[in-house]
Amino acid sequence: MEVIDLHCDALMKLSEAKGKLSFRNSSELDTNLTRLQKGKIKIQAFAIFIEPNLESDQKFQEALDQIDYFYEEVLRKNSEMKHLKSWSDFNHLQDGEIGAFLTLEGVDAIGNDLKKLRTLFQLGVMSVGLTWNNANLAADGAGEPRGRGLTLFGKEIVYLNNERRVFTDVSHLSERGFWDVMELAEYPIASHSNAKALCDHPRNLSDEQARAMFEKGGLIHVVYNPPFITENGKASIDDLIKHIDHFCSLGGVQHIGLGSDFDGIFHKVKGLENTGMTQNLILKLLKYYKEEEVRGFAYQNFLDHLPIV
Repeated sequence: MEVIDLHCDALMKLSEAKGKLSFRNSSELDTNLTRLQKGKIKIQAFAIFIEPNLESDQKFQEALDQIDYFYEEVLRKNSEMKHLKSWSDFNHLQDGEIGAFLTLEGVDAIGNDLKKLRTLFQLGVMSVGLTWNNANLAADGAGEPRGRGLTLFGKEIVYLNNERRVFTDVSHLSERGFWDVMELAEYPIASHSNAKALCDHPRNLSDEQARAMFEKGGLIHVVYNPPFITENGKASIDDLIKHIDHFCSLGGVQHIGLGSDFDGIFHKVKGLENTGMTQNLILKLLKYYKEEEVRGFAYQNFLDHLPIV
């Protein structure tokens, strides 16, 4: 069964390696072309993630560097990879093609300059998370003890996302920031988050948050990172499925997707250690859910909620 994966950090690894890794088959990459093909990934989102300790004046350049790796290493050198530049492109992939699009994991790279964000949109960014775990000029992240919400600048970003029909990603926001986004965003999404009721981690979403997402037509894509799945940080595929079960119990059966976080996680779910193993999850889901529901989790729910008028 084909899959849409809403989050990986392969660009970060490609940038750190400075050209020494091949996206086609380097084993150092959890997400490479060979593994995408084996895992039957039809569409892969590639996050632009900037390390928070990088000097401020270097962050936008690092974002541009990662985008260059996307264009050069992922797209140009692999004819199977097709750049998705508009939401309409998502429904026009041919057999054998794998769609790829850019997302922004935290707006640290733009400083306080919306022109830089508009530039990133022009280069293909289609989903924007305001923060990683830290605080920035837009909002507080999930790891910021202060726990404030969106700044005026952060709200401007959400309005711009709405105008450009870009997703606003809540996965790394503080709880107060989440509620600010829910009030303002036309296209909210959680690209890689799980249920706090099952694993009390700051990066997970409470039942109240999940219900609010579903009521607004938002999507929650479950993440394969064991510390977000179980309290002891060790997880099986069945443990991950419990989070899907829980979100379904809250009314989210048509609002659940997958967001692996491969290449951005150090611990792995047993039997789900890289993108090539994705079908292990699909086969296990088919034991518990109707095929139509699994197709929803795998790809259809996302396609049904694209920001298309």
